[in-house]
Amino acid sequence: MNNSGPVKLLGVIAGVVILNISILSPGLLGVAIGGSSTLETATGITLLVVSLLIVLYGSYTLLFKRAQVHTVPPLETRDDYIAELNRYLGVRVLKEDVGLAIDQMMRMDKKKLTLLNVLAGRFEREELSFRKFHTVIQEVEKLLYLNIRSILSKLSVFDAAEFSQFTGTINSGRFPGTFIQKKNALFNEYFSHIKGGLAANEEILLKLDQLLLEISRLGSTDYDTALEMPCMQELTALIGQTKLYQ
Repeated sequence: MNNSGPVKLLGVIAGVVILNISILSPGLLGVAIGGSSTLETATGITLLVVSLLIVLYGSYTLLFKRAQVHTVPPLETRDDYIAELNRYLGVRVLKEDVGLAIDQMMRMDKKKLTLLNVLAGRFEREELSFRKFHTVIQEVEKLLYLNIRSILSKLSVFDAAEFSQFTGTINSGRFPGTFIQKKNALFNEYFSHIKGGLAANEEILLKLDQLLLEISRLGSTDYDTALEMPCMQELTALIGQTKLYQ
């Protein structure tokens, strides 16, 4: 059952009643049932039948029909992720975080392109060092998008309307303090998960910046030297750790 359904249903019923009064009242439009005009009678009866159908359909939709839970569709490209995130840009409490997630993907593309251009200028594409760097960059990009997907999974079950309704009744005294604490804890868990994923992505982007700096300082093109770079070791460890928990 939709929690706000009864209130909305009352609004529907009130609208139907006002419409019927306006049309059937003699002093207004003056459509009469059982009057001298057959057309007026037919119009009045049709209005009542339609009104009944509207109320019945509204009752079913607002009180009994289960709200559809949005599931995250298959996501293949960056545009797929952006399109899915855009669904939540209109939610005030999520707008800033969603905007940051989109920005992170844009920055990832830019940093990846810059890194590959720098590597191509320092190594031959067939060299083992280039392939190692390229593999690490691709795997790190996958981690960033994995975090975005995790955020989208949380967003898909977050009820923004319920959150807005709840925040509007916190100070009303309608609910006991223990219930409010539990409800707050539940919503905070959503927000903490989202912000945690965004923070992890910022760490990834920072490490890519550090990697770019280390590559620019690299005096040798030796494969072992490349593997010993601190940032390469950190990224490799991050990739390995994430794969263990998948």
